[in-house]
Amino acid sequence: MSTADHGPTRSRAATEETSGARRDRERPPAPEPLPHPVVDNHCHLDIADGDWISTEEAVAAAAAVGVPRIVQIGCDLPGARWAVAAAAEHDALVAGVALHPNEAPRLAATGELDAAIEEIERLATAHDKVRAIGETGLDRFRHAQSGTGEAGWAAQEESFRRHIELAKRLDKTLVIHDREAHDDVLRVLDEEGAPERWVMHCFSGDDAFARRCLDRGAHLSFAGTVTFKNAAPLRSALAVTPRDRVLVETDAPYLTPTPHRGRPNASYLVPLTVRAMADVLGADLEELCRAIDDNTETAFGGSW
Repeated sequence: MSTADHGPTRSRAATEETSGARRDRERPPAPEPLPHPVVDNHCHLDIADGDWISTEEAVAAAAAVGVPRIVQIGCDLPGARWAVAAAAEHDALVAGVALHPNEAPRLAATGELDAAIEEIERLATAHDKVRAIGETGLDRFRHAQSGTGEAGWAAQEESFRRHIELAKRLDKTLVIHDREAHDDVLRVLDEEGAPERWVMHCFSGDDAFARRCLDRGAHLSFAGTVTFKNAAPLRSALAVTPRDRVLVETDAPYLTPTPHRGRPNASYLVPLTVRAMADVLGADLEELCRAIDDNTETAFGGSW
């Protein structure tokens, strides 16, 4: 299944990494394979950077370097539908479905939020390979840029609360997007009660915030950002994360790890992030890989 086969291929060339600059589209070379398999627990195979890599290529390239399983995340209705279809077709994939927090104000403004959340619930129960409700959460950064004001923020929070309830009722893992909204994310979780399994996707806080999340039972997922030169607070957060709570992800096609920052990302580049994490932790690489693999199964409800 290529990105052209099921649903839209959404190109988002201008990201926070590139600041609108044209990206170097040359595919980075494959890194040295990992000594034990790990899971990329957050990927957007449906969000293509042109025709840079197909789903089949992405899955095969990842498996060749020790990343044989991927959690495909749908963050709007087309993406959620695509994620369910992709997980049903590919043994390597399971799915998460949700409305990204930046979808909520748009849907609320057109009176479509209720119907969209109802469809997310239907998709969440459409196949047993749908393991997660996510990514949902709060995004102060994009909210501030969007100009939607208090109504837009209220829609984000309403959507987040309803996704939390859905994850608990359906016994799915909650995957949280948190951008410049640390205190509000934890406030809403405390008010609603966190589900049994929840993941802070692309963890972006410091060691103090990491401890607050860990105290509430979170798994913390680290992306290519942990390799960036300016990410010392993030590395401090990783350093205080217990070995049984740490996960790794790409958020592909975004957040490509050093030394390929600025190029489109893919799951086969996970080994670069894992090796950087092992360096931060002073950990044996194989032992860290085994821990990440075990933790991902715990966080997402078992093997696949």
